[in-house]
Amino acid sequence: MTPLCDAVGPMGAAIRRPLPEMFAGSGLRDEPWVLHFHCYLIRDAADRLTLVDTGIGAADSPASSWAPVPGTLAGELAAVGVAPAEISTVILTHLHSDHASGAVAGGEPMFANARYVVQKADLDVAQGPVLDEIVSAIKAQLHVVEGDAEVTPGVHVRHTPGHTPGHQIVRAGEVAMTGDLVLHRAQLDDPSLPYLYDDDREAATRIRTEVLDALRAERAILATAHFSEPFLRLHPLLGHDVLS
Repeated sequence: MTPLCDAVGPMGAAIRRPLPEMFAGSGLRDEPWVLHFHCYLIRDAADRLTLVDTGIGAADSPASSWAPVPGTLAGELAAVGVAPAEISTVILTHLHSDHASGAVAGGEPMFANARYVVQKADLDVAQGPVLDEIVSAIKAQLHVVEGDAEVTPGVHVRHTPGHTPGHQIVRAGEVAMTGDLVLHRAQLDDPSLPYLYDDDREAATRIRTEVLDALRAERAILATAHFSEPFLRLHPLLGHDVLS
């Protein structure tokens, strides 16, 4: 599995809030929150390629109002010797602009030979630029799932609603690609901390707590979307370690 860093930067003024407000009750200091925007490339034993999330897209993408556009996913893929046409499956953890905008380039699907795996619950509520510029462009290639599913051999999605109605995490072996299930390291120490931009904070908190408890019990590896480090191994008693 290969992490791909699409961008690094703070939230733009359009949605930026003080950290203590974004994670109420966290006790975090009011300081800049610099996000990394990670996507993940999975190559299986049969040499099939699956991409998890597509980043923030071009300079005029739906993410441009707040994220550090343009994203560099195409360059990241090229650096590991992969062309977009080689990818057979794209899994979108959810339809927020910083995870889905790179699915499209110039109004066309970026990954011409791929299925785009999306939860039906997110498609049902898609609107605005995400619907008009992303979903409409990839509609012929959509692979719609409802709930948990194996979408390619050895790669599973689990429906984890709360951040969005159709948020899903991705499992491949011991690694869990968590999308926006957990946004800040403070939520690893206290999964009950809500996030300001969760659609359903109560559901998100419950699901985050359940999932992290289960992953910690099995000493799983988290592949995070917005932490500075892409991989963390969870421990039942020791918290977590950064993996290189």
